[in-house]
Order: sequence, then C-alpha cells, then structure tokens
Amino acid sequence: MSLPAVFLDTLLTGRAVPFTRPGSRSAIAKQPRQGTLAVTTLGLETDEQGDLRVHGGVEKAIHHYPREHYADWAVELGEHPLLGQPGAFGENFSTTGWTEADLCLGDRIRAGTALLEVSQGRMPCWKLNDRFDVAQMALRVQESGRTGWYYRVLEEGSIAAGTMLQLVERPYAEWSLQRLCTVLFDKRVDADILRECLELPLPPNWCRTLSRRLENGAVEDWSPRLEGSPKA
Repeated sequence: MSLPAVFLDTLLTGRAVPFTRPGSRSAIAKQPRQGTLAVTTLGLETDEQGDLRVHGGVEKAIHHYPREHYADWAVELGEHPLLGQPGAFGENFSTTGWTEADLCLGDRIRAGTALLEVSQGRMPCWKLNDRFDVAQMALRVQESGRTGWYYRVLEEGSIAAGTMLQLVERPYAEWSLQRLCTVLFDKRVDADILRECLELPLPPNWCRTLSRRLENGAVEDWSPRLEGSPKA
C-alpha cells in the first residue's frame, strides 16, 4: 500500500437554491470555507444538496475533485470563469496529488479526526451542462474519466482546509476508481467483469445498475441523467 498523503487545499460547502430548470434546486455552487467544520455521516456541516434522490446521503457524503483536472479542462474548454478557482464541479474537497487512477474502491482515508471510505466514482448529471453552459458537459466529464469520487463517513469528526489526507487501509488494491468507472461507463456488456464487480462492496445504486445489465444483457439509457428534462 503506497499512496503519498496530500493536503486539503480547499474545503467547500454550499446551500441548495433554485437552479436552471423548472422545479430544480442545486447546491453545486459551493464556496471555500475557513475554520473547522464538523464531518457527519451525511457530510460536512453547512453543506446541502438540491436533490437527495441522487445526491448526498450516506453513500455520497463528501465529493472530492482533483485540482489538477482543471488544467485539462482549460485546454479543452478554453478560458472559462468557473475554472479560475476550486468548486466548479460542486466538490467539497479540492487537492492536488490524487486522481481516480490513484484511489481505489474501499480506500480508508484519515481526514482530520474523521475516517472516510471511498464509496464510488461520480456519475455526472445534466447540472454540469447548465452550470458550465457547455452542451454535453456531463458526457464529456464521463468520457474523460475526470469525474472525482465520493466518500462515506465511517467515523465522524472535524476537518479544516490545510488538513492532511492520508491513506490508512486499502482492501481492494486491484480496483482503482479509474478501472471501476471504465466498467460503469462501458457500452459493452462483459458478463464476467460484471460478476466480478458485483462481488465488491459497491454502493446500492451501482449494484442495481450492474445487476440490471447482467440480467438484461444491455446497458441502460444514460440520456435522462446526462441531459435531464428539457429547459422551459
């Protein structure tokens, strides 16, 4: 088990407010926070989510997005006002040094006095399209593999910007988030790989998705998640 520790460069939270489409709400516009925040099983103190059916909760308590991905997005998108500071992707943690290739499912991370566990990669949704005002931004995030990831909270505690994040346990070293997302976002159905994945401690939403693929022999329609309902 070898993964250098990183420092939490920016800690961010946001309040849920009306968003771009009728009836929608979002807390994607998160802002940097100073001082120490409590970490609970449902996430960071003062942080909210706009749609608890698909965001937040125990399995998606904290979202982590690598700061180094911003340079890649700047190359692809050109100058964009959201890329000037952390928080463009609605993340709670912004660091440099860890990406989806470095973290594995089930990694346990000591973060301040809290203990976190990598629960899943992000399945991007249409709110990224509207936030960036870029057509198919969610699909581009998915296809790039630059999705970020979520933590569940095993031990509540507290954290502040500048805190060290350190790997303390790695039970599934062969299953990086990059590898898992390759399976999740593959339009092909490989029954053997799906069965292997389903033996892992996947979150319930991933279990349902991969189980349906195995049963149906086909990949689900992604358009509702990636495109959402039409704007008024």
